[in-house]
Amino acid sequence: MSYQIIECEQGSAEWHRVRSGCITASMFSTVRQKVNGLTTQQQTYVSARLAGQTEAQAREAAGYKAAPRAEVIQRALEGERVGEWSQAAHDYATRLAIERIGGEPLDEGFETWAMRRGRELEPAARMEHEVQSGLFVQRAGFVMTDDGAFGASADGLIDPDAGAEYKCFLDPVKLRAFWLENDVSSVIEQCQGGLWITGRRLWHIGLYCPALASVGKQLWWRVVERDDEFIEAMESDLLEFKALVDQYEQKFRADASQAAGSILTLTTA
Repeated sequence: MSYQIIECEQGSAEWHRVRSGCITASMFSTVRQKVNGLTTQQQTYVSARLAGQTEAQAREAAGYKAAPRAEVIQRALEGERVGEWSQAAHDYATRLAIERIGGEPLDEGFETWAMRRGRELEPAARMEHEVQSGLFVQRAGFVMTDDGAFGASADGLIDPDAGAEYKCFLDPVKLRAFWLENDVSSVIEQCQGGLWITGRRLWHIGLYCPALASVGKQLWWRVVERDDEFIEAMESDLLEFKALVDQYEQKFRADASQAAGSILTLTTA
């Protein structure tokens, strides 16, 4: 996949503008969370069966004592797509459709306190990462597919084939997950999304917490490797979501045209 780098200050008016109507990596996990789909156990069973394992082998892999009979499993085994878009996904698709039409962010570039804090701490996080890793991290601004459909606010690019993302979480749950459990599952779509868009092999993820500076733990970081199997499944979901955004955009444009026609009829009657 070819991509372009938009060199702009994150949080600036230009940054907000280029992101308008673009499905961004920070929202990939929201997009992929469908409702009324397969549970983890059901997905394990279905994947095993589709991979050619026997019914007994699939049951053992998924932890079933008897063959599951849920309708959603049967539909999945027959090749049907299961699961529906969540309300959050529908809301995001609606927002993107309107931004495509207007060419500007629907929220007019609104920035929360947490967003501002992350932006202000990012240079310090990048500098600490460079000190600890011995690498040079180039500021990237915004990376985007050539068609403008997907993008990511990459906090840095590292030659020849890596990128970087810095988080400044305050949530104790996330601080514990990163620092004490080495668990980055909450941002894995964002990391693999950056790799998908840029075609790179490695993505550095860092958690910057100045409150831990007194014990020398202000930055936790690790390197996430490209997972082509994960990316392939994610890409399928994202392209399906893009089609939903397309549908909303078409409906808004069609409804606007019909509304204009109705007003003209009433005026000339």
